Amino acid sequence: MCPKPAVDTTAEAVPRLTEVVARRLNEDPSVTPDVAHAVLRALGAVDSRDRAGEFDDSGIFLRAIRVRGFRGIGPEVTLDVPPGPGLTLVVGRNGSGKSSFAEAAELALTGGNRRWEGRSAAWREGWRNLHDGDTARIELELLTGGEDPELIITKEWSPTAELTDARWSERRKGGAPAEFDAGRWASVLELYRPFLSYSELGTLVDGKPSDLFDALHQLLGLDELTLAQERIRARRLELERAARDSRQERIDLLATMETLADDRAVRMATLLRPAQPDLTAVGRDMLGTTDGADGPEGLRAIVRLALPTEAEVDAVATRLEACAATLARDSTADAEADWRVLQLLRRARAHAAASGDCACPVCGRGRLDEEWSRHADVSIARLSARVDALTTARDELRNAVRAARALPEHVPPELDFDPRNPPTVDTTAVRRAWTEWAALSSAEYSPELPDRLRWAHTRLVDELELVQQGTRKELDRLDEVWAPLVPRIAAWLDGAREVAMRAGELRTLKRAEDWLKSATAGLRDERMAPLETTARWVWRTLRQQSNVELGAIRLQGNAGTARRVLLDVTVDEVDGAALGVMSQGELHALGLSLFLPRATVEESPFRFVMIDDPVQAMDPAKVDGLARVLAFVAWTRQVVVFTHDERLAEAVRRMQLDACVLEVQRRERSVIEVRTSSDPVRRYLDDARSLVRTPQLPPAIADELVATCCRSALEAASLARARRELLARGMNHREVERHIEGAQTTRAMVALAVMGVGYNVDNLNKHLARDGKWLVGALRDVTAGAHVPIDRGMRELISNTERFIAWMGR
Repeated sequence: MCPKPAVDTTAEAVPRLTEVVARRLNEDPSVTPDVAHAVLRALGAVDSRDRAGEFDDSGIFLRAIRVRGFRGIGPEVTLDVPPGPGLTLVVGRNGSGKSSFAEAAELALTGGNRRWEGRSAAWREGWRNLHDGDTARIELELLTGGEDPELIITKEWSPTAELTDARWSERRKGGAPAEFDAGRWASVLELYRPFLSYSELGTLVDGKPSDLFDALHQLLGLDELTLAQERIRARRLELERAARDSRQERIDLLATMETLADDRAVRMATLLRPAQPDLTAVGRDMLGTTDGADGPEGLRAIVRLALPTEAEVDAVATRLEACAATLARDSTADAEADWRVLQLLRRARAHAAASGDCACPVCGRGRLDEEWSRHADVSIARLSARVDALTTARDELRNAVRAARALPEHVPPELDFDPRNPPTVDTTAVRRAWTEWAALSSAEYSPELPDRLRWAHTRLVDELELVQQGTRKELDRLDEVWAPLVPRIAAWLDGAREVAMRAGELRTLKRAEDWLKSATAGLRDERMAPLETTARWVWRTLRQQSNVELGAIRLQGNAGTARRVLLDVTVDEVDGAALGVMSQGELHALGLSLFLPRATVEESPFRFVMIDDPVQAMDPAKVDGLARVLAFVAWTRQVVVFTHDERLAEAVRRMQLDACVLEVQRRERSVIEVRTSSDPVRRYLDDARSLVRTPQLPPAIADELVATCCRSALEAASLARARRELLARGMNHREVERHIEGAQTTRAMVALAVMGVGYNVDNLNKHLARDGKWLVGALRDVTAGAHVPIDRGMRELISNTERFIAWMGR
């Protein structure tokens, strides 16, 4: 019986990552709150799923493979395997049909077969059996944990169906079949694949480097970190892409505006030229709030310039002419003389009023006294009446001149342009005309003034109209060029504002991504350690006399980069490259060293592994190591190995390792027979018979050894039945093993097998007596061992033990 392994061949349960990451974030003094928040938010956005996703079955053991019309199997045949932990060898020569069972099980559960991948079409086309291929069918009986443990998965083909056209169903025992939910099984089969064929052994090591990396990385429970990292990376790339697009659009806008003779474009180009433009200024300028007089708004101001109408100017000029004509008519020599005298008298009268009685300032003889004043007032009144028409004509002309001077305005500033910026509209002529027009605002009356007024106005109107026409055309041209740019600038401005607003987030994401990469690498190394320990233990056990030592197993790379698994090996304590120094047998041993830790992690719902032809290319020493490894793994897993090489079965027998050996033989017309060649019970009983037939042994020693073999056979049969019955009831495999380990004596093991977990050893005899008192006696003799009464002897003890075991197997 193989001792329980000192090295645990199952990895520890993978803890949840959120708490681990949060603790590391808190312990890292370089992590700022925004970085911690970004990491935890990305990790929280990943669905917190267990390792099996929505898969709710666990503790899956294999109980039977039933095949008909598939590959080398014709009529229906069943390969029954003991459910529960243990080693089962399925042996048979090449062509016996044993590998057909392995291929059938893999096909029924996964829908494919790795052995056929990369091979010619003949491997897939020849899947039907030549002798009974019309009714092809595969049925896989599984035991799972839970209240309804018996699960049957079936693949069945009609006579004309292709390999991929099978009816694929699953059902609980006693229930109606339902379509097989391949999606539910896909994730766990990818992650914890329990099948390994000979063709896969080499590809595990020398296949695509990223395949093994991805399998191990996912197995370490770090896929949530990878998804979180990818989420951060995607958001970072999105923000960087937005910033890059904004920068490129700014450059494109600059290139476009630098070719435009538009002052708006010149100003906008100036604003956009810095690497970090003033977005507020850009927004104001885009809306036109900073247009100067020389910009489009200045041109529009030119268009808005207005002059007095021709009628208004003509009316003023006509008034001037009329007033001048009236003045000419009323301005006679006598009237002029009277007007002059009147003006002289008025001044003298004002002088007298101011100075009082005084001498005449003109002649010096007379006096300007009160009498003179009375006479002067009479003369002023008389003369005013005589020159009234002339005075009125003079006032009207003066008012007409004042009206004429009020018409012209100074040259408006709208016609002036910044000399540094060449004007797009030439205003030289209109400014000259307007200058001449504006000069009339201070002109004195002359007979030519009305004509000058009309001529200057007419010229200015013509020049202004010409300039305004050109200005309108220039505005239309500028608007045609500028208008398409405004939506582009507005769109860029919106994006640039968003980029500016997200700049802090981008910096945070970069730091978060860097931290998460480092944390993932650290966690990866930590979680890889137990798998690496198991793999190295498997290699040390398998390699035997090989001088190749397996060192560290490291994962290199990350999502989005080159990924590979680095295997450190030494040859005679000298560093070497794994693939370059290993033989084919060593490569296969290394493949097993990587497969078994993956397939036996605690999180796997599969409690079985199925290995096809692992012995090929192995030397005898490695076969012995393989037998030990498989026996060790079989303590916690159901290990089913198919092999045509007798060396593995021989090694198991020679080292007395517990194993059930099933022999597959092929008869005519693909008739397959399966018989039990060896199992622990049979081996112990065979050993007991061999001891009885060995005369060289002293009787006392022989009796002790025979009794020990019988007791071991009964214990092995009891534990096998206990596992079978308890697992069939849906009990979790851990709970089953706990009950088995609790049964320390032979009677306790028998009681557990026949009475269940609620057994009481004191009631065992009474329970057995119901089926026959001989059972009580047989159990008493087996447990008594060498103290069996001599009158019955060891041969009878063996017979009764075998009979008791047969009774338990019913």
